Amino acid sequence: MNDMTGKTVLVTGGTGGIGRATALGLSRLGARVGITGRDDARTRTAAEEIARASGNPVDAFPADMSSQAEVRRLAAAVLDAYPRLEVLVNNVGGFWATRRLTADGLEHTFAVNHLAGFLLTNLLLDRLKASAPARVVTVSSGAQRMGVIDFDDLQGERNWSGQRAYNQSKLANVEFTYELARRLQGTGVTANTLHPGVVRTSFAAEDSSTVWKVMIPLMRPVMKSPEKGAATSIHLASSPEVEGVSGRYFVNRKPSESSTASRDAADAARLWRVSEALVGLAPRNDAPGA
Repeated sequence: MNDMTGKTVLVTGGTGGIGRATALGLSRLGARVGITGRDDARTRTAAEEIARASGNPVDAFPADMSSQAEVRRLAAAVLDAYPRLEVLVNNVGGFWATRRLTADGLEHTFAVNHLAGFLLTNLLLDRLKASAPARVVTVSSGAQRMGVIDFDDLQGERNWSGQRAYNQSKLANVEFTYELARRLQGTGVTANTLHPGVVRTSFAAEDSSTVWKVMIPLMRPVMKSPEKGAATSIHLASSPEVEGVSGRYFVNRKPSESSTASRDAADAARLWRVSEALVGLAPRNDAPGA
């Protein structure tokens, strides 16, 4: 068991599925855990239930991660609540079959699965650096292997597919992690990403495609439990084995090789610049070579 006593952790999307199992696992290791959730009542209820199950206090930070104003409000609340932050787990994400826009006018899948974590991480980065050694853990998916970052149509305006948008966002998670790791060299903050496996969650339940409506019931008997799906996130957040390890992609708690596309450093740097513009962040001076 990895002792997390005295450590503070934020898990986004912590009200159900992998995120909730991650929050519970880290709380049981002794960490002070905060969770985010879209619905205020559900987030507070989940925090209370995790606290009872773990025996440690859990904080609720309700926030709709599709909204950049909400992400900024969330970051301010976290900074106000936590003088130190040793671990950020970017877990929130999902699949939506229908193209929709956020309050910011951005395509919803890209906004939630990539831009929300990108913005939140950048807003919390100075606190993470001040708390070093610290870790950023981002939940991607094996779908990153099928992803293509289409810089000419990031928002899917000309060529839309729910699956294509999901694959692109999961590839973006990996490229973001690799670029973040390059920028964090020498700071004491590591950045890693992972594929949790195929897990029994509410994946695609809100807006499912025909394919997923057929496939999920067939796959359910062989899917991992949320607890098993959370194992790699918990490992990367807590294990001494990965102390100092950064810029890696993990599967089943072991380093693995992500797609060829994900390892294109020029694409990752371009994605970072485009993401900064989309969320209204001024370029940081921690780019490699800056």
